[in-house]
Amino acid sequence: MAIASRRRFLGCGLAVVAGAAAVGVGGAELIRRGDLPGKGALDAIDGACSVAAPDLAPYAPPGPQLSGAFYSRARNRTVGYTIGYPPRHRPGAELPLVIMLHGYGGSHVSALFGLSPARALALRVGREPLPPMALVTVDGGTGYWNPHPGDNPQAMLTDEVIPLCRGRGLGGARGVGVMGVSMGGYGALLLAEKFPGLISAAAAISPAIWTSYAQARAANAGAYASAADFAADDAVTHAAALARVPVRVAAGFGDPFYPGVRAFARALPKRAGGEPPEVSFSDGCHDGAFFTAQEPPSLAFLGRHLAV
Repeated sequence: MAIASRRRFLGCGLAVVAGAAAVGVGGAELIRRGDLPGKGALDAIDGACSVAAPDLAPYAPPGPQLSGAFYSRARNRTVGYTIGYPPRHRPGAELPLVIMLHGYGGSHVSALFGLSPARALALRVGREPLPPMALVTVDGGTGYWNPHPGDNPQAMLTDEVIPLCRGRGLGGARGVGVMGVSMGGYGALLLAEKFPGLISAAAAISPAIWTSYAQARAANAGAYASAADFAADDAVTHAAALARVPVRVAAGFGDPFYPGVRAFARALPKRAGGEPPEVSFSDGCHDGAFFTAQEPPSLAFLGRHLAV
């Protein structure tokens, strides 16, 4: 019964996703409030949004974290950032780096759900502490982490954020991973596709993936500057670029982006000589409960590959 309800909901088409990537309030919540179409269809999903709450208790006192700001030439504005350190590590330590990309409407302050960067790094996943790594968040705007005229958050990451962190001993020889939720999940995959020699591993939670420019424009006219830009930055079309990048992707059956994520997962290549992509589809919606539940296993995935 619940499965049939989910299929009816997904069959309604991606008109439901208009703004569903807004992370401050989950996509499902936006629909319930009436800010998005599809309230009746969402109500028909019997239990599809129920997910088990993860254990967010730190295994040790969290490490320090520091926040700052810099003028981004790539974005033509001042942006904020936060760097979190794992337990028993201080600024100056040489560590692998994870870049966490926020969702639509978010910022470096709200990139993670229910966690600060330092607290996230102090989690125990499957009874095991995360491998030591640093985590940075930064303001990326609302342009879906792809280049727009006068605002290029992707170049900000590669040309400004990563060098800033490497100057602090983070993400050098130990590697750089990228992770994100919703809009940020798409941005994480896009960054890994564009720079597979720079990104050592990628994890995307409920990535906001459309399968056509018409879908994207109908849902969020500012997501891409043009049809040509969508074609250049379509995560599904360019998934083959991830042949050497370990990838984890997770989405809920009740997520309006599920069809796009499924298309992306099918397009993922098998890694030459490596493990297959980690794809997790389960009950859940485009909301904070699902995002929070998927953050610990995503961090564990990145830590496992960055520690190699």
